[in-house]
Amino acid sequence: MTNQESLESYLNGSKKQLDFTWEVKANDRAYHKQFKKRVAFCLTRKKYEDNAIKTAKYNALTFLPLNLYEQFHRLANLYFLFVILLQTIPEISTLPWFTLLLPLSCLLLLRGLRDLIDDIARHRSDWMINNRPCEILVGKSFSWKKWRDICVGDIVCLHKDSFVPADLLLLSSSEPSSLCYVETADIDGETNLKFRQALLVTHQELVSEASMAAFDGKVTCEEPNSRMHSFIGTLEWRGEKYSLDTEKILLRGCRIRNTETCYGLVIYAGLDSKIMKNCGKIKMKKTKLDRLMDRLVILIFVMLVITSFCLAFAAGFWAVKFHVEHSYLSALYVGTSPAEQAFFAFWGFMILLSIIIPMSMYITFEFIYMVNSYFIDWDLEMYYPAKDTPAKARSTSLNDQLGQIEYIFSDKTGTLTQNIMTFKKCCINGIIYGSANGENKPSVLNYPKASMSWNPYVDRMAEFHDPVLLETVLRNDDLVVREFLRLLALCHTVMVEEKDSELAGQLVYQAASPDEEALVMAARNLGYVFLSRTQDTITLSELGTERTYSVLAMLDFNSVRKRMSILVRDPEGKIRLYTKGADVVILERLHEDGPATAFTQLALDSFAEETLRTLCLACKEVKEEDYAEWSKKHHEASVLLQNRAQELDKVYEEIEQDLQLLGATAIEDKLQDGVPETIQLLKKGNIKVWVLTGDKQETAVNIGFACRLLSDDMQILDEKEICEMLEACWVSHNNLASSGERLCQSQPRSGVLHQRKMALVVTGDFLEKILGTGEKVKRKEGFWTWLACCKAQTQPVADSSVEKAFVDLATSCQAVICCRVTPKQKALVVQLVKRHRSAITLAIGDGANDVNMIKTADIGVGISGQEGMQAVQCSDYALAQFRYLQRLLLVHGRWSYLRICKFLRYFFYKTFAGMMVQIWFAFYSGFTAQPLYEGWFLALYNVFYTAYPVLSMGLMEQDVSAEKSLQLPELYTVGQRDELFNYRVFCVTLLHGTVTSLGSFYIALWAFEDRAGSRVVGDYQSFAVTVATSAFLSVIAEIIMDIKFWTVLTFLTIAGSLIFFCLFSFLTQNFPAFREAPTIFRFPNASQNALTDPYVLAIVLLCVVVNTIPSLTIRLLRVITGAGTIQDKISSRDIRVAESTVELKSHFRRGSLQRRSSYAFSHKEGYADLITRGASLRMKGSRSRGPVNAGSYQSILLPTREGAASSPSVFLKEYN
Repeated sequence: MTNQESLESYLNGSKKQLDFTWEVKANDRAYHKQFKKRVAFCLTRKKYEDNAIKTAKYNALTFLPLNLYEQFHRLANLYFLFVILLQTIPEISTLPWFTLLLPLSCLLLLRGLRDLIDDIARHRSDWMINNRPCEILVGKSFSWKKWRDICVGDIVCLHKDSFVPADLLLLSSSEPSSLCYVETADIDGETNLKFRQALLVTHQELVSEASMAAFDGKVTCEEPNSRMHSFIGTLEWRGEKYSLDTEKILLRGCRIRNTETCYGLVIYAGLDSKIMKNCGKIKMKKTKLDRLMDRLVILIFVMLVITSFCLAFAAGFWAVKFHVEHSYLSALYVGTSPAEQAFFAFWGFMILLSIIIPMSMYITFEFIYMVNSYFIDWDLEMYYPAKDTPAKARSTSLNDQLGQIEYIFSDKTGTLTQNIMTFKKCCINGIIYGSANGENKPSVLNYPKASMSWNPYVDRMAEFHDPVLLETVLRNDDLVVREFLRLLALCHTVMVEEKDSELAGQLVYQAASPDEEALVMAARNLGYVFLSRTQDTITLSELGTERTYSVLAMLDFNSVRKRMSILVRDPEGKIRLYTKGADVVILERLHEDGPATAFTQLALDSFAEETLRTLCLACKEVKEEDYAEWSKKHHEASVLLQNRAQELDKVYEEIEQDLQLLGATAIEDKLQDGVPETIQLLKKGNIKVWVLTGDKQETAVNIGFACRLLSDDMQILDEKEICEMLEACWVSHNNLASSGERLCQSQPRSGVLHQRKMALVVTGDFLEKILGTGEKVKRKEGFWTWLACCKAQTQPVADSSVEKAFVDLATSCQAVICCRVTPKQKALVVQLVKRHRSAITLAIGDGANDVNMIKTADIGVGISGQEGMQAVQCSDYALAQFRYLQRLLLVHGRWSYLRICKFLRYFFYKTFAGMMVQIWFAFYSGFTAQPLYEGWFLALYNVFYTAYPVLSMGLMEQDVSAEKSLQLPELYTVGQRDELFNYRVFCVTLLHGTVTSLGSFYIALWAFEDRAGSRVVGDYQSFAVTVATSAFLSVIAEIIMDIKFWTVLTFLTIAGSLIFFCLFSFLTQNFPAFREAPTIFRFPNASQNALTDPYVLAIVLLCVVVNTIPSLTIRLLRVITGAGTIQDKISSRDIRVAESTVELKSHFRRGSLQRRSSYAFSHKEGYADLITRGASLRMKGSRSRGPVNAGSYQSILLPTREGAASSPSVFLKEYN
């Protein structure tokens, strides 16, 4: 197959085309009810979902069967159920059947209650959401209903500050041109406003409830999908078709802002809405140790079967030999052959040895998990007093996995950053203003009121203040400073409102992006106050003097132009162009490079070192004749029907030349406290941090530098380089497929690339093309041709190979940032790393767009921020700040992993040490599956005698303190490498327990030789007590030697175990109890007879000493060789750790002057057009959308994001 054929095959056939079969008819519920879709076989359900959401796993009918089904997915539970069934057979039962049924029932009940409590919380959340009020058009008027009552095709009425209940087609609103402002904080964490606009036909026609009720339009669009930023459809009404796109859609979860009323047609409801399609399903998460335990249960069961079979085989041979040698006892064996005896012996040993996997271990497991979760909840170091928010462990079964994280996938906005922009510095005419590094200059708030009396609009909470600049501004003799501040106050798309207040001049700005608001606020605090705007004027207060500028044109920002300009006529009649944008586009459009230009470039380098977001500012004066000529071209381009945007860009380019540089601004995108330090610590702990964000690439990269995820010594790979490397990986994979080598090891330029650190920065579109994570974008050149050819040959194999190549490349980089990714793409990236790296992953986010990622990762952490609680409700752990993640992982996670591993190791050890004696006893009891120990010892050994010391180890054990854990993050790698509990550790534990059981049994057997006499202790019961006591004390001694962190609880548990052993031995081995129930209490006075004999005590002491010698020897060798002594490592590194800690807290400076152009724009294109058309300006006294009468002036109301419905309005004059 040729490359071209493969390409066509791939592009034409490998991806399913969009199905435009979703039909929505307005005000016609009966139409939608007739449609059904097949679910499975002949089962069908309604095609159009209602608006009720169901995120809970169970209901009243399904809880019991589904929960039991999930619980019996644990192999240990199946094993216990199997043994219980065996115990119900009298012929082979060696223990009462209820001895295992009761613990298993308790275990299932505890886990079931935990799951029930979690699901009740989900039901409560669903109920609260489904019962939110909403106005629905019923008949001829709107009536208040619940969200759950909404159906596809309904028309709903939404008011200011209300949430959008379903995915709606915007029909009209109270704003001019039916604009609707929405905030998507609950979806993507962005707090800046976005606008949506209805079709002109619905805006003009649907002006009353009667017209809404008569509306019978039909929407045809794509089937429900997870593409948040894509919508394609048409509206058919009155014989006409109208195109629909995402700009006309209100997504569920958005919040209406600055719009008193809007109306929408429900397109997707409930689980069909885009945000719910991105949420993913609730998955039962199991830790790595859980999965290992399942495999160990299988291994132990196989060992148990083999051992029982061998012993049963021996029982058969022994029966044959016994029949031959003792034929006079043949009457006892009538009707029972040796084969039958072997068969019954097999099942008897299966039951007798089943306690090698003790059920008490799993019950204790759950208790340890629960208490360690409480330790997280109670940790005051993770308490955030500003919001009175503690850390919360919402899942109690994943604590140990917190100590094994290898990859962290983090959202940006609201997780790493506060989404608050602060004006920090500026450079005007080559001079830098603003606080220097490490200086704390006084804020405006600290200055006397008299010093700021000239500016009643000053924001007294502003952080930026420079006395030198303020003095220059007040002198008003520097033209460049004046033009610089004037540009900040003029060149923007900010809206303004004046609030009624006791203090005059309380202006509230509403910006499409927080960057613009920060710039306008900076100009305002320096005396250049943006007061009001109309369709064609902007009014400023310049040092107390009002000046009105006529707006001739606004040249809007877009991601290609990377700049915005405004053409104004000042009160003196001069025409001036003010431009702001990224340095790379402004500097190349300057009239000439002067000294100020060189100083500004150095200032930009300095700002970049501090990871500030920069903009260059420039202006020029435009002659009247030049403007007249340009205005003609602008008008001609603006009325074109084809290629309008491209022609407008050319016209804009023509006038944005020969600019005079004024200076540059530096804005800080505020990180949350402690983010850089946290990421540095996590990286030292060998944890890789990936940032997955819906924000644009420049912003994400800038944040990457700010939080120290990226550094100057990293090479940031662009898409072209990534394609070349992936293509090399593919060739290498094909050439070396049989070698099993890792992809991306043989690459061109690999020698160059691997000499320095690499960082990967990719976009969502790029991920779509490489991995097919979204809609197919067709490209037919370069890497895409190769990729298509690869995929067309063997689709599943090729897909996997390309994915693996990408993951190999990404994981070999020191940092990865994915920009403009959808919620589903975030989850797919996490899934890729889990699948191809088998790594333990953690996802952390704060918005609804992070829910799918949080559910997909092994551990999900929700930030309880200002963007809502969706992420927290779906998370396993909830934190108030990102910085608490270091303590959650490096302290609680590592401790939990250490405790659980030690708990498992010693629980298995004590079980093997005490219970494998049954196997050795079988060789001396005719392989009859007779228990050696008293029944009460078997029942209490794992419950009272040895459980508590191991439990205290699982609750309180620490190898180092919390402070040392944070100072030595390298210790965290122990969990990543599974060093503390794995197959090797299990085998060593098995061997250790076996040796201990052999020592306890055979030393006692050797000492209890056949002797006669009235005072000789040599009977079966005394022997059993001696072996039991030796095994018990050996286990206690081993635990005592291994405990590193002694507490009062540790002493109490060890003392309690010894007391319980003595107490229960007395209670179960006395003559009164034997007389009452001789079949239950079978060892009367056995311990008293044996343990009062000095000879037996000497045997017990000898057994304990011999059993502890191997452990003492190994520990001595470790001390001599210095291996495994963490305390020594800490002592040798204390000085270096202290130095690194000081350096970590110091100001981060980059050594290179390679400047990054992270320009301070984050709003979308289109706001300038809204303003120049007057589409965003409201008319006074009416919320109607009809034509406005022309008069001497029109009063215009500007929107604000201030949410209270009672917020006052200010009216501005527009002169015609």
